[in-house]
Amino acid sequence: MEKNALIYVAGHRGLVGSAICRALRREGFDNLIVRTHAELDLCDQHAVCAFFAEHRPQYVMLAAAKVGGIHANATYPGEFIYQNLQIQNNVIDSAYRNGCCKLLFLGSSCIYPKLCPQPIKEEYLLTGPLEPTNDAYALAKIAGIKMCQAYRKQYGFDAISAMPTNLYGPGDNYHPENSHVIPALIQRFHEAKMAGAEQVTIWGTGTALREFLHVDDMAGACVFLMKNYSDFEHVNVGCQEEISIMGVARCIARVVGFAGKIYTDPAKPDGTPRKLMDSGKLLGMGWRPTHMLESGLRDAYRDFLDTHHSWGC
Repeated sequence: MEKNALIYVAGHRGLVGSAICRALRREGFDNLIVRTHAELDLCDQHAVCAFFAEHRPQYVMLAAAKVGGIHANATYPGEFIYQNLQIQNNVIDSAYRNGCCKLLFLGSSCIYPKLCPQPIKEEYLLTGPLEPTNDAYALAKIAGIKMCQAYRKQYGFDAISAMPTNLYGPGDNYHPENSHVIPALIQRFHEAKMAGAEQVTIWGTGTALREFLHVDDMAGACVFLMKNYSDFEHVNVGCQEEISIMGVARCIARVVGFAGKIYTDPAKPDGTPRKLMDSGKLLGMGWRPTHMLESGLRDAYRDFLDTHHSWGC
């Protein structure tokens, strides 16, 4: 990508999109175009077509999506599948039809089967049943991968896909019901500390294993792939280290300064029992993550306090 190229970052206010904007600007890409949801509804096909026809971005980073944790995915599956299909269909097709040089589509590790062999390789896609609590979102993301591949095959459109592991960091969503595990736990432990609570209860058994990647590492991987990768297959993006939910809860408690006890609620779902990505393909190209988990969590907690400054420290 040329430094003066016009780059459209879809979803620039979200966790990943905002990090991609930071990463691009750090590398000297200043000709970015962004739109808020109020300015451009990506579910509106006519509005998206008009936007691309007017601005004709040379590169597109598609980070816009409806996202959420276990509760949100299980409660609003219709919204998750409809909105994500609309967003990606409109953006990918309009980018192709308006002369975009290259597009990066961002998916999710939940595209893989619930009981997938570990670590999860790219070729394990569509080899087994999905996790039921987020299958609507996963199916939408799988459709996005397949759309990029189909447009590459039929039209020669340089559309690539990256599948991040579980992400966290500055700009995360701290909604009490719809957030992912790390922001939900940061908020819960912070509130418990401020209230002087003696215990915190977390969802599930605490034994499920997860891999967590700082969003700035993910953003760096996105820029790296836009510069260095143009091929049919999607690419996993992770750090290849895993930790139990109880382990990450204890780490967050240390970072926040909560000294009470942590209990589990086995009546609540664990989700997929284990999810570790095989990122050997990307690592083989020369990319490396730079954030360790505990220092990354401190970064995330500082951002939480800045975002929710009225809550105190």
